[in-house]
Amino acid sequence: MIDVYSWTTSNGRKVNIMVEELGIEYAMHPVNIGKDDQFTPAFAAINPNRKIPAIVDRDGPGGRPYTLFESGAILMYLGEKHGRFFPQETAARYEVVQWLMWQMGGVGPNFGQAHHFRRAAKEKVPYAIKRFTDETRRLWGVLDDRLKDNEWVAAGEYTIADMAIFPWCLRYEWQGVALEEFPNARRWFDAIMARPAVRRGLEIPKM
Repeated sequence: MIDVYSWTTSNGRKVNIMVEELGIEYAMHPVNIGKDDQFTPAFAAINPNRKIPAIVDRDGPGGRPYTLFESGAILMYLGEKHGRFFPQETAARYEVVQWLMWQMGGVGPNFGQAHHFRRAAKEKVPYAIKRFTDETRRLWGVLDDRLKDNEWVAAGEYTIADMAIFPWCLRYEWQGVALEEFPNARRWFDAIMARPAVRRGLEIPKM
């Protein structure tokens, strides 16, 4: 049994999708960041960084409960534990890892800033809007180019790299992007969206 502490953000949806793809038993604990649930002492005891997602594996290493935060680390842990969506062979594994790090270090921060400055910021800052919109579009171009000759992002199969990148692409309109501009990414986007486990993962957590 995995206890999942998550919400309907891009990072939260990575883990929500992963547990559905694995078909494992889990208990979902919604952490409503709109109500600052992430700052409660109970959640801070699970994740001192006070960000979602986090998990507690009741049957962790050595048979003891194991707590883990950071979405990329959670995906790697669950993929390794269950032997799915994270290749064992070294070259394939690190191909997945590099694209996972590309998401964590590039897509997440820049798409997130584009969302903020284009939609949420009280003050419209033209420099920031242009900077993060331009970088977001560049990253979409990198993804589209990668998918020109590849069905999936890494290792020739659907992996945690796809699961990590996809939720950030859901808000393409917030980023000033039209999917038609990136046909290879659009094909990949539609293929992932058609997966039943992905659709279930996007529906949780429910309050």
